Amino acid sequence: MKMNIPITQSEDWKKLQDDLRETSFLVQGSDYQYLAILKATPLGNYLYLPYGPVTENKKSFENALKSLKNLAKKEKAFFIRIEPTDESAKNYFPNNTKKSKDLNPKETWVLDLKGTDDELKDKLPSRLLRYYRNAEKNGLKIETSKNPEDIEYLLDLQKALADKKGINTFSENYLKTELSQPFATLYLLKHEGEVIASGLVFDYGKTRYNLQGAQNDLGRKLHGTGILTIKLILDAKELGYELFDFWGIAPDDAPDNHPWKGFTNFKKTFAGYEVKHAGTYDIILNPIRYKLYSIFRKINRLIH
Repeated sequence: MKMNIPITQSEDWKKLQDDLRETSFLVQGSDYQYLAILKATPLGNYLYLPYGPVTENKKSFENALKSLKNLAKKEKAFFIRIEPTDESAKNYFPNNTKKSKDLNPKETWVLDLKGTDDELKDKLPSRLLRYYRNAEKNGLKIETSKNPEDIEYLLDLQKALADKKGINTFSENYLKTELSQPFATLYLLKHEGEVIASGLVFDYGKTRYNLQGAQNDLGRKLHGTGILTIKLILDAKELGYELFDFWGIAPDDAPDNHPWKGFTNFKKTFAGYEVKHAGTYDIILNPIRYKLYSIFRKINRLIH
C-alpha cells in the first residue's frame, strides 16, 4: 500500500501495545490498514483505532469497516471507535455512527522540513533561533536519552503543569514503555545540571512527531520550550525527516481559556500549516449497551 500510515496505525505501535500488555489487532487489506486496540468496560468490550482506519476512498473504507465488524463480533465488542486522519472519511460513515469526545487531536500543526537548511530556518521564529544560538553561552545544555528511567524528568515537569492547567498526564509506566521503543527519543534541556525543559519525540516514516513536552518556571524564563523545539526540528532535518508534526492545536474557534490556547499560539509562530483530521467517532453495534455506556461515561466525567 502507498497510503500514508500514521505511527499510531503501524507495526511499531502494535509493538508498543504488546509491551503495554494490551490486546491489539493489526490488519492489512489490499486497500486499507488498521490497528484496533481491544478496550474493556463494565458493559463489555469495544475496539479503538487511534487515527485509523487508514483508507483511500469510500470503497476501501467500506472494506475496512466490514473487516472491523467481523473482528468486533469475534471479540464481543459493542462499538468501534474510529479516528480517520482523512477528514473526508466522514462522508462514508454509516448511519449508526455517533460523534464522541476527541481523544487524539482533531487539528494539528505541521512544518515542512524539505528544502535547504536556509529555507527551513526562514520558517523558524527568528527570536527563538537567536535564543537557541545563545543557549550554550547562557549555561544551557541539550542532551538526548533513550533510557526509560530518564522519563522521570519529563513526568515531574508534566505533573506540575497538569496541576496548573488541569491537563491529564500519562502514567509513569506508560511513558517508560513509550521511551523503551526504538522510535522514541527524550530531549532534556539543562541549566547548571537541572532539567528545566523536556520533550519526547517519535520518529516514524518521514515524520517526527513532537508528542509531549513540559518546562518549569526557570524554563519559561529562559525560553526553554522554544530552544528545545528548535533543536528537535533541526535534528529532524539532519536525520532526513520531511515533516515535523507538532501534535495537536486548539480549534480556530476555541475560547481564550482553552487549555491548548497557549500551546497553539506558540506552535503557529512556526511557518507551518494546519492539518484537520475527521475526529473521534463511535460506530454503534449494540444500541442498548452503548446508551448505558454513554450514561456511565458522562457520570464518570462529572465525578472527575
